[in-house]
Amino acid sequence: MRAVVYKGPHEVSVDNVPDATIEHPTDVVVRITSTNICGSDLHMYEGRTDFEEGRIIGHENLGEVVEVGNGVHKLKRGDKVCLPFNIGCGFCENCEARKTAFCLEANPGFAGAAYGYAKMGPYSGGQADYLRVPYADFNCLILPEDVAEKENDYVMLTDIFPTGWHATHLANMSDGDTVLVWGDGPVGVMAAYSAVLRDASQVLIVGHHADRLKLAEDFGAIPINEHEVDPQEQIAEYTDGRGADCACECVGYQAHNQHGEEQPNLVMNNLVQGVRPTGTIGVVGLFVPEDPNAASEMNQRGQIAFDMGKFFEKGQKMGTGQADVKAYIRRLRSLVHHGKAKPSLMLSHELPLEQAPQAYQNFDERAAGWTKVVLKPDRSA
Repeated sequence: MRAVVYKGPHEVSVDNVPDATIEHPTDVVVRITSTNICGSDLHMYEGRTDFEEGRIIGHENLGEVVEVGNGVHKLKRGDKVCLPFNIGCGFCENCEARKTAFCLEANPGFAGAAYGYAKMGPYSGGQADYLRVPYADFNCLILPEDVAEKENDYVMLTDIFPTGWHATHLANMSDGDTVLVWGDGPVGVMAAYSAVLRDASQVLIVGHHADRLKLAEDFGAIPINEHEVDPQEQIAEYTDGRGADCACECVGYQAHNQHGEEQPNLVMNNLVQGVRPTGTIGVVGLFVPEDPNAASEMNQRGQIAFDMGKFFEKGQKMGTGQADVKAYIRRLRSLVHHGKAKPSLMLSHELPLEQAPQAYQNFDERAAGWTKVVLKPDRSA
């Protein structure tokens, strides 16, 4: 089968590799029909993680079941399924509590597993013709009959849409709140979209990519271009000096200042400033415990200079961590199915698998117009 293989920093290729196969009775094999490139893939693509050369990348996957292990009960050949990027066993303490991002069984010795992801277990990614899905009864979400027309919406349920939704959950958002989203990447735009769907009174989104900010403005968010105005002045203006009720951090450790210099604490400290006293910050932007390529020794150890004093003084709270996709995916599927949500609004490019190397390069460079990429393995170049 063909697959997108990581070769080293800033290099992927589409190679012929051994076919995905059933390895355990509870597995299925899925023929991939849609697989997204994620911002988290870029951390690996840039060599900023310990993702091993030669591995298949890709954790946002959707497709058709083509092989079924003899221990699988609910799935059958021909089912179209959406695959949460978290791999959960379904029976450990955390999975039972719907904390599937921190499964204790799928990746022994580490809380959490995923497809084609650094430190998240041995599982191959899905930017390929086929993907082995472990614990398949638990990890596959069967899609309704409108999947043919809404596949680009349903594939966003694998990560980006529920991660944006999770950001508002971690931020303890309530309807009527003013929500501040920092970051105009795909997850930031989906966090803003989720806040709009959840009836925020105002959604402020800070970023500097005009095309992405325009997308957010089109669905009702208020864009703040950090390269054109002082974001804190704008936040104060829109909130009568009070600050936002809650905020979503959607950038992570590779935040950059206006001069293009990496500053991992930039967004975190801006949110402490921009959120009102006793407000809550939800952090879904990726932070890592080790970053050997960071500029400072502190950042190499996964540490940042955080405004803890101001955070404490304001009595704020914080929630962090990857999205427990299983906790949200069914309700988000219903929003898509009934026409209440269209997360494919983020999508800019549908490309055949062979064009993955060019897609990675453009997406990594944040080229104008490249907001979200879905690869279609069954489409010819």
